[in-house]
Amino acid sequence: VDPSAHLGKDVTVSPFVVIEEGAEVGDRTVLFPGVYLGKGASIGSDCLAYPNVVLYHGVKVGSRVILHAGCVIGSDGFGFAPTPEGFRKIPQVGTVEIEDDVEIGANTTIDRATLGVTRVCRGTKLDNLIQVAHNVVIGGDSAIAAQAGISGSTRIGSRVMIGGQAGLAGHLEVEDGIMLGAKCGVPDSLRASDSRVWSGIPVMPHPTWLRMSTLLPKLPELFRRVKRLEEGKKPRGEK
Repeated sequence: VDPSAHLGKDVTVSPFVVIEEGAEVGDRTVLFPGVYLGKGASIGSDCLAYPNVVLYHGVKVGSRVILHAGCVIGSDGFGFAPTPEGFRKIPQVGTVEIEDDVEIGANTTIDRATLGVTRVCRGTKLDNLIQVAHNVVIGGDSAIAAQAGISGSTRIGSRVMIGGQAGLAGHLEVEDGIMLGAKCGVPDSLRASDSRVWSGIPVMPHPTWLRMSTLLPKLPELFRRVKRLEEGKKPRGEK
C-alpha cells in the first residue's frame, strides 16, 4: 500500500493486494487477494472486489459496487492507426467511471476511453466475459448477459436488456427499454418506436425474426422446387 493512498474506515485489505500512489478506498470496502488499484484509482464505500480484480490508473468506481474475480477496468481501448510500416498505437488517455450499485461479472473487461470517459451508469448489471470497448456509455438499470460485445463509442440506454453473445457495432445508439435477443448482431442504431424487442443476424424486430426462423429450415426444399420449375419440370409429388 503506497503511503499516499487513502483508505477509509474498516477497509479489508487481503494478502497480495497492491494499492498505488494516490489511490482511494471507501469505508467498509473489501479487497480480496490479488486486487490491484492503479495510480489515482478510486473505489467507493461498501464495495466487494473479488480476487485479481484490476483497476487501472485513474479509474473511478462508485459505492456498493461488486466486482467479480478477474474483471479488468480501464485497460487500453483497441485503437490503432494503419501505416505503411504496420499498425501504430493510438494513445488511450481517457478513463472509466463505474457508478453506484453496479455489478460486474468475472473476467469482464471495460476499456478506458480514447478521450473522455467510458461509463457504466447506476444500477446496471454485467454478466461474465463481456467486452465493453472505449467510450461506450451504458445507461442505468440495464442488464447484459455473458459474452456480449459492445464496440467503441456505442451508447446503450437505460433499462436495456441484452442477451448472451450479442454483438453491437460501434458508434450507434440503443434507446431506453429495448431488449436484444441472444446472439443478435446489431449494425445500426435501434429505436424503441420501431420495436421494443429485437432478434437475429442482422437484428430485426422479434416477430419478423420468428417468422424467418420458421421458414429457414424450409429453404432447401423450396430451392429445389423453384429449380425444377425453372427447368420446366413439375415439383416432385405434383401431377
